[in-house]
Amino acid sequence: MTILVIGATGRVGRLVVDQLVARDADVRVLTRDPARAAFPAQVEVVQGDLLDVDALRAAFAGVSTLFLLNAVTGDEFTQAILTLNVAREAGVDRIVYLSVFGADEAVNVPHFAVKAGAERMLAAMDFGATILRPAYFIDNEAMVKDVILQHGVYPMPIGGKGLAMVDARDIAEVAAIELIRRERGPDKLPLETINLVGPDTLTGESVAAIWSDVLGRPIVYGGDDPSGFEQNSAVAMPRWMAYEMRLMAERWVSDGMIPQDGDRDRLIAMLGRPLHHYRETAIALSAA
Repeated sequence: MTILVIGATGRVGRLVVDQLVARDADVRVLTRDPARAAFPAQVEVVQGDLLDVDALRAAFAGVSTLFLLNAVTGDEFTQAILTLNVAREAGVDRIVYLSVFGADEAVNVPHFAVKAGAERMLAAMDFGATILRPAYFIDNEAMVKDVILQHGVYPMPIGGKGLAMVDARDIAEVAAIELIRRERGPDKLPLETINLVGPDTLTGESVAAIWSDVLGRPIVYGGDDPSGFEQNSAVAMPRWMAYEMRLMAERWVSDGMIPQDGDRDRLIAMLGRPLHHYRETAIALSAA
């Protein structure tokens, strides 16, 4: 049977596809623009989006298992709920859903609240699902590389409580492991939630110290300024999204993203290797 990957063209989704292909899974992806998809030849590519119910129904034909990653959009909740309803209609109840760390707590942040709602649907409708809750993506740092390298400032207002930043490679590999486990299981498996975290809980000051060490010159933390983060974000994204980024940053500062006991050990046992460290990404970005 086939695993359908939704959200396959982003940095995590592409890695999930690669991991599944490496595990000899039959993979189908849904994308708006197949001509730009550029997936391995054995991956089946179908056209459509999550508001096109007919395209969704066609994409689910012959599918056994779903990986669902919803982009942060103004209609993210509608997309998620429609997709899960069509999955249920198609008889698909083996799902890996990419949520967010602390989704049920940061309910004033729109995309956290959306994911909490989708998690609730998965539970209430008795899907066999793994809910993956990643912390802040280390890979986000590519967006601020130029500020770090050219101005000597780490600008993300991540606060002093700490974020257990996680590498997209670790996210994707855990997702693939869970997809294969569910797809190849003889029966539907129980609902399960996994926090996806990195090996270190990092503050703004500790991230700046890593960059200082990697670059061999002082890098300073720009401070806890979600308001400034909103203003800077608005240059590159819609105002509503920039405001949402501010709300998220306020949560970073007030609460952090702190792993629970056993989170890291569980991931290391699943992967059979250490988790990727922040320093690896800093070194790669500084050399790019």
